[in-house]
Amino acid sequence: MTVIVVMGVSGSGKTTIGTELAERLGVDYAEADTFHPKANIDKMSSGVPLTDEDRWPWLHAIADWIREHAETGGVVTSSALKRSYRDVLRTGGDIAFVHLDGPRELLAERMKTRSGHFMPVSLLDSQLGSLEPLGACENGLVADIRDSPEEIVKTALGAFA
Repeated sequence: MTVIVVMGVSGSGKTTIGTELAERLGVDYAEADTFHPKANIDKMSSGVPLTDEDRWPWLHAIADWIREHAETGGVVTSSALKRSYRDVLRTGGDIAFVHLDGPRELLAERMKTRSGHFMPVSLLDSQLGSLEPLGACENGLVADIRDSPEEIVKTALGAFA
């Protein structure tokens, strides 16, 4: 069964879309931030972007979760910024990506108005600079974050459920 990875930069709505998709599909949901070691969270909280070396253990932990849900399906979030990161996630099994994409101004505004999250707005440009769009051979779709969460979920369900 396919595991859906809801991807995008910080502020794109991964948690909102991921939780709703999992609920509608009746499958487990996992928030990517819970897979980060404390050192990564401390680094990002202080405004320092993660390196690839920082991300590899995190990505492998998410791939393990995907592997554990290969038979039942599931939904997990991950920024999945680079194709090489998505390649690691694919080692976990059959996955489909829902890439939440939108204008920088909207992403920054969302980040400024949310509470209780460690990622500062100052790291948004770093994430946008690292982002590699889904390739033609990658199983996924791009959703515009200016659409309502319900529209995005409906589109994803139509494509992958």
